[in-house]
Amino acid sequence: MCFFMTVRPIITLPDPQLRLVSKKVTKFDARLQQLVTDMFDTMYDAPGVGLAAIQIAVPERVVTVDVSPKEDEPQPMAFINPEIIGHSDEINCHQEGCLSIPDYFEEVERPATVTVRYQTVTGETHEMLCEGLLATCIQHEIDHLNGTLFIDHISRLKRERVTKKFIKAARRDSDD
Repeated sequence: MCFFMTVRPIITLPDPQLRLVSKKVTKFDARLQQLVTDMFDTMYDAPGVGLAAIQIAVPERVVTVDVSPKEDEPQPMAFINPEIIGHSDEINCHQEGCLSIPDYFEEVERPATVTVRYQTVTGETHEMLCEGLLATCIQHEIDHLNGTLFIDHISRLKRERVTKKFIKAARRDSDD
């Protein structure tokens, strides 16, 4: 049996697709399973700890996450139609980056813990309490599903600066 990795292109700022609100998944079929598999291949290849389907130009509410340390066994998790149904009052500050905003990192404040309701690739509904890096990552990825980027959580000045940088780079790339 042959194993083929399918790494899909990741769209980057200023691509307007990143601002789309993703649609709810209603069919739990082989196509969805393939999408999730491709997302894991793409996320690990990047390398990243989370990926939303919209980042590979698929506007569906699908997220893949693996926050396990690199030296440990991978712990891939797929969240279909995830939603935050509860969060702590305690705030954590983590340095965040994004595969769609390469090589840019900034401190972002988010709730320290969140409870997420989601479905599996087979459609089963679950709830999970997420803490630490997982809490940050799942909030970041759910933001993507709602057309929000992590730079929307930083100062306007910093956001405008990074956005201009990526617009300029996109223009330069299109001129080549």
